[in-house]
Parts: sequence; structure tokens; C-alpha cells
Amino acid sequence: MSSDPAEPAKIPRRGLCLVLAAPSGTGKSAITRALLDSDPNLALSISVTTRAPRPYEQEGVHYYFRDQREFDAMVASGDMLEWAGVFGRSYGSPRAPVEAALSAGRDVLFDIDWQGYRQVRAALPGDVVGLYIMPPSLAELERRLRARASDSEAEILRRMATAASEISHVHEFDYVLVNNTLDIAVGEARAVLTASRLALGRLTGLDDFTGHLLSNPA
Repeated sequence: MSSDPAEPAKIPRRGLCLVLAAPSGTGKSAITRALLDSDPNLALSISVTTRAPRPYEQEGVHYYFRDQREFDAMVASGDMLEWAGVFGRSYGSPRAPVEAALSAGRDVLFDIDWQGYRQVRAALPGDVVGLYIMPPSLAELERRLRARASDSEAEILRRMATAASEISHVHEFDYVLVNNTLDIAVGEARAVLTASRLALGRLTGLDDFTGHLLSNPA
């Protein structure tokens, strides 16, 4: 805690993991980018993958690239917070950089599904805040999916078919917002992050701060 009167008083705290989950097409990626762009204390969790890097991708920036043997060893040793297989490739969230960030009072954002959220919450009990993003309606969700130039008809139908199953897990999360308007949804997500940072259980320096405050009343 700084004694410099020109520096804003802050209570040291432990960082948190903010998990954003939503059906595809709900606007989760846009909300994620807005939060990261506006908050220097929030960083995106960088995943480990067994797929080959694309020409523009850098180790430790876009992904940590590992072969399947190395990936399996990380899972077996508990070095992965969550993991899953997707189209013959494995993806997961490494434990060490996340725990280092939390100990330093920095926050980590996870862009994963409800299954990954379950795993991270079990691996880091007390450190995870889950925010589920809902579409205004399934009709609007389909409209947004169809507005994407990259999605085929088969892909749109597949995503719509899984949306109801994904939404059925909304009660597992701590907070829920409906993305009617992106700017409003981003503001609501920021409010969740701010409130979670100020939770009593996260303020590791509260006793020292209070003691200093009360011993220097003038």
C-alpha cells in the first residue's frame, strides 16, 4: 500500500478468472474484444493446442503449440485447467500462467463453453466468475448467424440445433446478460467484472488497509 498522497489508494487483491460463455452468434467475441481493449489489467487466457501453427501465429501469443504426447502429459500432471478435443485436435487452458496472474492481482478472461467453465471452476474454486450471454431470441440468433458471410447453411443449422442445449446450462453461471445492444451488453459485462473485483473475499490486503486507515485518522 503506497503512502504517496498523490497515488490513489488501492486495496491489494487476488485476481479472478472471468469466464464468458454463450451460444455461437450471441456476440461473445465482440464483448470479449471490447473488455480486453479497454482494460489493461485483463488478459485473455492463451490456450494450448495440438494443431499446427498458421503462418501468422506466434508461440505464446496466439497459442502454445504442443504435440499430442506433450498435451496428454500436461493433462495427466494436472497442468491443464480445462481441455477438450475438437475435430481431431486438442485444446486446453494451461494452469501455470493463470495462477501466476491471479497471485499478482491480474485478471484472466476465458472464452470457453459451459463444459470448460465447469472444469475451470472445479480446478480453481473461489477464483472463477461465470457470465453467460443470452441472445434476445432464437430468431435473432439465427439472423445474426446468417449475417456472417463465412457460415454455410449446414453450419448455421448445426449451431442453431446446439443453441438450446447450451442455453439449458445457464443456471450454472453467476451472472446472465441479454445482448440486445452491444454497447449496453459491454457495459453490463464491465459492471460484473468491477463488482467481482470488489468482492470482500478477493481483497487480500483489506486487513492491512483497514489497520493503516484506523491508525492514521488525521
